[in-house]
Amino acid sequence: MKIIYKITYPNGKIYIGKDLTDSINYFGSADSQLIEKDFSREERRDFIIRKEIIWESDTATDQEVNRREVELIREFRSNDPAVGYNQWPKFKMNRV
Repeated sequence: MKIIYKITYPNGKIYIGKDLTDSINYFGSADSQLIEKDFSREERRDFIIRKEIIWESDTATDQEVNRREVELIREFRSNDPAVGYNQWPKFKMNRV
């Protein structure tokens, strides 16, 4: 099973990632230094994150999973620094 998950941090910011092996213990590769900036030492003493599977497939190719991950990052805006911790694809504000 291949999955795409959403991790929600205590501050409400999110990270969208993929796992091609559906490992229960995999929590992504978000930049730790980026996340650390948002939390005090005291806040780090009791730190709960939530991992939700938001998409899954047992037939998708790796390329299809990659494409869907990017779509969901954009849909959830997790690449917007005000919303989440994804750094790619680069967030571009829509200008009217």
